[in-house]
Amino acid sequence: MSLTLQAFLASLPILAAAALMVGLRWPAKVAMPVVYVLAVIIAFFVWEIPGVHILASTFQGFFITFDILYIIFGAILLLNTLKYSGAIRVIREGFSGISDDRRVQLVISVWLFGAFIEGAAGFGTPAAIAAPLLVALGFPAAAAVMLGMMVQSTPVTFGAAGTPILVGVKGGLENPELTQLLANNGLTFSDYLQLVTNHVVFFHGIVGTLMPLLMSVMMTRFFGTNKSWKEGLAVWPFALFGGLAFTVPYYLTGIFLGPEFPTLLGSLIGLGIVTTVAKKGFFLPRETWDFPSEKDWPKSWMGTLKMNLSESNGKMGLAKAWAPYLLVALLLVLSRLNQLPIKSLLTSIAFNWSDMFGTGIGASTKLLYLPGTILMVVVLITYFMHQMKTVELKAAFKDSAKVILGAGFVLIFTVPMVRVYINSGVNDIGFSSMPIVMAEWVAVTVGSIWPLFAPSIGALGAFIAGSNTVSNLMFALFQYGVAEKLSITNSVVVALQAVGAAAGNMIAIHNVVAASATVGLLGQEGATLRKTFLPTIYYVLAVGVLGYITIYMLGWTDPF
Repeated sequence: MSLTLQAFLASLPILAAAALMVGLRWPAKVAMPVVYVLAVIIAFFVWEIPGVHILASTFQGFFITFDILYIIFGAILLLNTLKYSGAIRVIREGFSGISDDRRVQLVISVWLFGAFIEGAAGFGTPAAIAAPLLVALGFPAAAAVMLGMMVQSTPVTFGAAGTPILVGVKGGLENPELTQLLANNGLTFSDYLQLVTNHVVFFHGIVGTLMPLLMSVMMTRFFGTNKSWKEGLAVWPFALFGGLAFTVPYYLTGIFLGPEFPTLLGSLIGLGIVTTVAKKGFFLPRETWDFPSEKDWPKSWMGTLKMNLSESNGKMGLAKAWAPYLLVALLLVLSRLNQLPIKSLLTSIAFNWSDMFGTGIGASTKLLYLPGTILMVVVLITYFMHQMKTVELKAAFKDSAKVILGAGFVLIFTVPMVRVYINSGVNDIGFSSMPIVMAEWVAVTVGSIWPLFAPSIGALGAFIAGSNTVSNLMFALFQYGVAEKLSITNSVVVALQAVGAAAGNMIAIHNVVAASATVGLLGQEGATLRKTFLPTIYYVLAVGVLGYITIYMLGWTDPF
């Protein structure tokens, strides 16, 4: 079978998902079971994967689904707890104290605070936390999900304290041949990862600076009374300042401290700078922009998550209201630093199924290490700190359980489909896995202009797997190999892979399902994907052009 035909068949489930959800506007709960069945049929009859391997991949997907749902439940439970304690009302009033302008609010609460959560936890946590917080602040649910997805771009490459680089690129690339090549030139693999990091922060720093402005433009165009791009552009001084306040320390941290801290420190520094500047009124737009009156919102804008902010548990200061979210960030950071014993303690307890049905496919969940556990711990602390009544905490649990049921049904088909895709290289006919086949076809087709397309492969991996880390694991070695065949700078091409994989999180199907679930907007995933496709295209094209320029015009080379 020709490579072209293999690539076409491998892409059918993805094309089907796009056609059903984006084209025909089917809800994910209807589309994804169909896509899963189609992927299984192609895997079994075309790739000739044994049925037991497909079954094992499916169960592997169930493990991952549990982890995702656990994080979602923790995020929405914390929000509902803060709703019943009265903290959300105080937080909302606090944002109004800085600015009533929704464009200003999104720069602070989505771009910077969301980036900080990404740096600490990763794996879709920013959308799970930011989206319901935005709803509580008065944003339409559909706008909250779109913005929550868009922040999963620039910060993602160094999310979870650098996991996509330290685990994804390293795990996807490290092999005896490359290690020996580096050693022959007096370098270690850590030196190579730092070289990739240097390129990544350069690309992200340029392209990502515009993301807050793009978020503002998308919000005013799709959720404003006038449906205006211009109203979003009007906030450009503050949006660009917010972008630079993150990307400048992000770049410097990546260069001088390495891949663990660009997102963490960039967002933390940016939050301090931008909040201070906004309170002083610098760079703020002359006219305040807001959504239409809620009574005029289309039904498609609204989820089932409702925030009744009229009830308050006594007087509460802004610091006390924000304390649970800051505590989440602090605990996430402390639990993910290798220098502290907390990480090893939390990861030492795991439920493993290492050899499912004798296939060699394994899965595990580290319950204590998941952000969901930290969110639960903070919920308990909040219960005492905010002096809540037991009946209020029970109500928060009840409201959160309702949200999680719909997401569970969709994800039990979406994630197993991803695992069947990734594990499809296990066959007796010599076919590579479906993602690799699609990547190889693109490489053969485009040839020497590969740098323009390299980020798109990273985005494809993230679209399939919903993870920058997994995309890097799947495609880092492939990208390196293509660069070697074309005799171009391999560290730049690997960096383009990592950056593209970050951008692909904006259109990852089970990420948008997870974000939608937190605000009760299940069924509108296709509408969200149609919107987030635009910034994804901007990101991969802009980074591809930058990559082409650095390789062919600036002549960047590897030191070996």
